[in-house]
Amino acid sequence: MNAKPTVATGTACNPELFQFPAVKKRAVTASFSGGDATSDGGLPLVRQLDRRPGLTKAIAQALPDPRDPALIEHSQQTLLRQRIYGLCPGYEDLNDHDTLRQDPAWQTAVEQIKPPASSPTLCRLEQRADRADAWALHAILADQFIASFATPPTELTLDFDATDDRAHGRQEPSLASSVKVRHPICPLSSLSRRSASFRSLVFSERRNCLPLFLIRA
Repeated sequence: MNAKPTVATGTACNPELFQFPAVKKRAVTASFSGGDATSDGGLPLVRQLDRRPGLTKAIAQALPDPRDPALIEHSQQTLLRQRIYGLCPGYEDLNDHDTLRQDPAWQTAVEQIKPPASSPTLCRLEQRADRADAWALHAILADQFIASFATPPTELTLDFDATDDRAHGRQEPSLASSVKVRHPICPLSSLSRRSASFRSLVFSERRNCLPLFLIRA
């Protein structure tokens, strides 16, 4: 039940608590009673969306990890969670994570009780990815898309649509547009009528398709 409006706020406060799965010994509870606040309160929901199909777990198992297990501090799945979860609320720059990693909400989202990886570590994760890794990601997205159907559909409608994502400078794989004076990255997304996007392609300057893994909130 909602509490009665107070004189100070004039609003009805909801004392109800929302419980999320715990991370090791850290309880995860959403409330409206104040205390330490974060501007990224949607992260527990993003975590739940990932846990249900096991997306980052499947990706971590599919991608090779050349690092020495005895010397690493952050698992590959933790790095993937941190990077992918950051894209959902719009943190596209890796250097954002140098600050975000200090937020307990981010630590909890990636199932850590300490600061996750710094931007240089995340950069090394991205730099070692190649075309084979990108196709492996597409295969995972396609498999999970197929698995989302309880029974094979009698009809499937796919919508292919490109998005003009403006790039600054000469970021790879951007290309010059003859229509507008700017350099866009052009992801081609495939969506179905009843599910989220499961595949994205980006066109290179040589007019062939390079796979690019994208998750959008």
